Amino acid sequence: MGSRRFRTLSRVALGVSVTLLASALYAHGNVTTQAVDTSKLPDIGETLLTKNPYRGNAVAIKIGESAYGQNCARCHGLEAISGGIAPDLRYLDKGEAGDEWYMERYHKGAVRDGKVYMPPMGDTLGQKAGWAIRAWLDTKHQE
Repeated sequence: MGSRRFRTLSRVALGVSVTLLASALYAHGNVTTQAVDTSKLPDIGETLLTKNPYRGNAVAIKIGESAYGQNCARCHGLEAISGGIAPDLRYLDKGEAGDEWYMERYHKGAVRDGKVYMPPMGDTLGQKAGWAIRAWLDTKHQE
């Protein structure tokens, strides 16, 4: 009788734990972005671009790798390999085909049913950092 009761309590505890963990993973709390030094990148102006001006730029790729590690990896995974919490960014459309969608999400974030799945990053990090991250992500692309 005691063993059966223990198993029942264990299942209840496991169910509560999974529910609490899922709630924490699917709704961002406050996220503090880390500054990105883009001073070594060419100026691209204030107008929001729809094509990456830094594609293939080695300096931008290096800055993008660092910026990704500081601001994106906690959800999207190290080296853009997701553990399932957020989309695996290696599978974004490569090149111009995915630029517009990427920057839309980067600037506006993702909110569903009032839950923030990804905070908007554009106003905080800026367009140059966003394109640098995108340039680095293109180097990680997989089909």
